[in-house]
Amino acid sequence: NMINRNQIDIIAEIGVNHDGRFEKAIKLIREAKKCGASTVKFQTLFANEFVKRDTKKVLYQSKTTSKKESHYEMIKKLELSEYDFFRIYNFCRKININFLSTPYDLKSLEILKKIKAPRYKTASTDLVDHMLHTEIIKTKKPVIISTGASNLKEIEKTLKLYKKMKHKKITLLHCVSNYPCSEKNINLRVMNTLRKKFKFPVGYSDHSNSETAAIMSVCLGAKIIEKHFTLNKKASGPDHKASADPRDFEKYVTSIRNAEKILGSDVKKIHKEEQSIRKISRKSITLKNNLVKGRKISINDIIMKRPGTGLIGEKLEKVLGKKISKDLTKDYQLKEIDLK
Repeated sequence: NMINRNQIDIIAEIGVNHDGRFEKAIKLIREAKKCGASTVKFQTLFANEFVKRDTKKVLYQSKTTSKKESHYEMIKKLELSEYDFFRIYNFCRKININFLSTPYDLKSLEILKKIKAPRYKTASTDLVDHMLHTEIIKTKKPVIISTGASNLKEIEKTLKLYKKMKHKKITLLHCVSNYPCSEKNINLRVMNTLRKKFKFPVGYSDHSNSETAAIMSVCLGAKIIEKHFTLNKKASGPDHKASADPRDFEKYVTSIRNAEKILGSDVKKIHKEEQSIRKISRKSITLKNNLVKGRKISINDIIMKRPGTGLIGEKLEKVLGKKISKDLTKDYQLKEIDLK
């Protein structure tokens, strides 16, 4: 696994944006790598295994796909074969990008097991598919669980399965399941809720139209950020419209990496670049007037002036009431050795 442990795993969710075409899948992986994604994610699915033929389309799907095709036909068109996934996984290894896929059904999971996928991801809509989760748990592989369109009780019930089978390698992704989702419903603070309640690392699956939420999720401790990725937002298919194209995605990765850098460490220290301002722009204890030897220094003899190379203001108590050991002139900055 090629994720830098200290960096957020940025997932380019290719999903079904290859439109069922292997060559396009390869091109998407290449582009995602160029944009700086650390992982590419697919959806492994077989319409026959998880869609009843009379299923209606989801609202966003009916807006982005042809009225003529059914939900079943839409999914059917987006399938890739076992052999395709075998080649996709090998290609990812060759160009050094992490491979990830979401199995939507048990047959798909079998394929991912066969190609030795290093970890799994479950879709928000499959949070409640206990049959699928039970089979994933048996693989003992790490799993990323999306939690869109679900409540805490449902998440808890699914996590109980994992607990019962002693599986702890889980990351929970906060997500709002609409493409695109509205900003007023993102409620990023839910990331804190999930982390506190379930004690697992959290991330953010981003279906919004801006990069603000992703950047903010960095501050809330996201370990994984996922975003749909396409070559062309105008292509026909359910997810292209709400996906980032290479230009967007490159900017997106840069912004996230930048946010990580800015967030930095929680150690408060004086940095090299601050040394100069410390020396010059702090103030030192300075004499207001000429003073004669033996004079006791009072607060009225003192003014604080730059630079900060003398005794700084926190030494004031040590100076007041002391006698000076020689004549000193106005604007002189006191040193310890001038005091009796």
